[in-house]
Amino acid sequence: MTCGLFISFEGIDGSGKSTQARVLADALRGRGHDVVLTREPGGSPGAEEIRRLVLTGATDRWSAETETLLFTAARRDHLEKTILPALAAGQIVITDRFADSTRAYQGATRGDLRGIVDALHALMIGREPDLTFVIDADPAASLTRGLARSTDELRFEEFGLPLQQKMRAVYLDIAHAQPQRCIVIDGAGTIDAVAARILTAFDAR
Repeated sequence: MTCGLFISFEGIDGSGKSTQARVLADALRGRGHDVVLTREPGGSPGAEEIRRLVLTGATDRWSAETETLLFTAARRDHLEKTILPALAAGQIVITDRFADSTRAYQGATRGDLRGIVDALHALMIGREPDLTFVIDADPAASLTRGLARSTDELRFEEFGLPLQQKMRAVYLDIAHAQPQRCIVIDGAGTIDAVAARILTAFDAR
């Protein structure tokens, strides 16, 4: 049986995790690996439809409870249609966000829902990445970068700086609680500098 490698990137909005996920994918392809680069919410046709629902519109469009259900549904479809088949084929899967995002956004910063988030994850997902890179970045600078993007997917950025500050703290708590899976990467500096830190950590692990 073949067995792939499952890697996730996590971090606050505008931290550079999407860019770094792409850079790592390119680096590993350059080494001859078969890499699937994907994202959440999204990564499969059904999950992409849900993405449009949860990332656009007014901040009060959905409650945190409804968001949790929507994100879990999107993740289940992503897992079934994209992640598990790729891993079964021996590929490396790199995803821009996974369950830690729901633990942070809905579980800890948009309400006291961590128990519900974890229960749904255990029931419907039941899988963690083999390795998670948490890009640690300054919340104020990251929010400025996030809001400057040319996209209408800014619903969470529009909650403002307090949410991003809470998110950073939660991500660091998750990483410190699960050091066997999570590696915190300093997100300061150029794209190349951050990418070098990630590749060094990847090779060491």
